[in-house]
Amino acid sequence: MAGYFGTDGIRGRAGEDKLSEASLEKLADAIGAHFGAGSTAVIGRDTRESGDAVQAALIKGLLRQGINVLPVGVLPTPATASMVPHLMADFGLMITASHNPFHDNGVKLFGSDGRKVSDAVQDSVEALIKTAMGPGLDPAATPGEVKAGRILDALYVDNLVSAFRSTGTHSLSGLKIVADCANGAAYQVFPAALRALGVEPILLGISPDGRNINEDCGSTHPEGLAKAVLDHQADIGVALDGDADRLIMVDNKGEVVDGDQLIARLATDWHQQDRLSSTSIVSTVMTNLGLERYFDTLGLRLERTPVGDRHVAVRMTDLGANLGGEPSGHVLMTDYAVTGDGSLAALMVLAGLLKSGDTSAQYLSVFKPFPQLLQNVRYNGASPLLNEPVQTAIKAVDARMGDTGRILVRASGTEPLIRVMAEGEDEGVVTAAVEELCAVIESLAD
Repeated sequence: MAGYFGTDGIRGRAGEDKLSEASLEKLADAIGAHFGAGSTAVIGRDTRESGDAVQAALIKGLLRQGINVLPVGVLPTPATASMVPHLMADFGLMITASHNPFHDNGVKLFGSDGRKVSDAVQDSVEALIKTAMGPGLDPAATPGEVKAGRILDALYVDNLVSAFRSTGTHSLSGLKIVADCANGAAYQVFPAALRALGVEPILLGISPDGRNINEDCGSTHPEGLAKAVLDHQADIGVALDGDADRLIMVDNKGEVVDGDQLIARLATDWHQQDRLSSTSIVSTVMTNLGLERYFDTLGLRLERTPVGDRHVAVRMTDLGANLGGEPSGHVLMTDYAVTGDGSLAALMVLAGLLKSGDTSAQYLSVFKPFPQLLQNVRYNGASPLLNEPVQTAIKAVDARMGDTGRILVRASGTEPLIRVMAEGEDEGVVTAAVEELCAVIESLAD
C-alpha cells in the first residue's frame, strides 16, 4: 500500500486503516525487513490511550523480523530520538500523532543517528509494505526479543539542564513561568527540568488520561496559557504539543509568540554572538514574509523548504546551518540536538531572556509580521486541489497580489485538509484572497 508516510511520519485514526492492528504489524514487518534481522529498535510513545495497542502491534511485527526491541515508555519525540544513538540502537519508533486529537495516532521513524529517516528509506519501507500487504514477508530465522524497558526520564532532563547551562546562565530563579505540557509526553520531564533549574513553574496540562492530550491545551490551544500568564502576572508562558517536539510561547502581556518570532529571536542573538554556522536560516514555505525581510536587514538569508521539520533538517545539513524551524513551533538547533525539541528550544529562549534584562514582550517582539491568514478546507474523497477551476483561481489570485504578497495552497500531510494561506502588505487583500480561494475549493470538496 503506497502513501503510508505523510509530512511527519505515519498518522491516522487509531485502530483504522493504516493504524489497524493488522496494518501496523505489516508496517513493522516492512520496517524490520528494511533494517534487517539482528537490528535493535528503540520504541517510545506519548500519552494516548491507543499507545499500548499500537506498540503491541508494532512489536509483534518487529519481533517476527528478528528485531530486538527496547521500549522506553512515555517520552517526548526528541527524547526518544536521542535515545537511539545513546543506546546504540539501529533505529527508533515514536508512537504519536503529535498535535492531533487523542483518537489519532501514528509512527515516526528515526535512523541510527536519531534523525528522521530520509526519503530513500521511506521509499524502501513503502515498497516492502506493498509486499507485506500482498504475498507477505518471510519471517526471520530467529525472532527478536523485547529487552527490559528502561526509564530514561532523568537522562533526558539532565541533557536539557546541561544545554541550558552551556549558555552561561545557570538558573531560572527569579522568573515566574507558566508551562502547559498539553497532557502529553513531556508532562513529567519538562516540569522536572524547570525545577532542576531553580524555578517552581505554574503548571497546566500535566494530568493525562489518555484522551485529553492536546484538548484545549498545549501549543495548538494557547488561550488557557495566555489567561494563566495574565492571572498569575507571570513573566512568560510556554506551551508544548502532545509529543513535545514544538512549542509556542506567551509573553507577559498575554500575547502569543509563534515559531517565526522565536526563530527570529534566536537568530538575532546568535548572529550578535557569532554563533551561527551559516548565513542561512532554514524554515518552510509557511514562514511569514516579514521574517524574510527582517533577515535581509541582518545580512542573513531565509531558506525555504516544504512543510515538515524533516525537510528543514535535511536542508540545514546541506547548508551547514545550525538553526531552523517552522512557524508552528518546531525549532531545530543542531548544536544541541538532531531533531526539533520544544523543551530545549524553550530553555534556550529563556536563557536569552534572562541575559537581556527585558520583559518577554520586549524580548520576543523581533520583527513586524506581514498580515497573514490561514484557513483550512476539509474534503471527502479525492483532493480537490488539482481540479482545473482551483488551479485557475490560484493563478489569478497570485497574479493580482504580485510583489506585494504571496499565496500558498497545499494539501495537509496529516489530515484531509487543503490549507489556504495568503500574506501581504494589505490585510484586506489578504483576506479577500483566502476567502475567494476557499470558496472555490469548498465548491469541489465533496
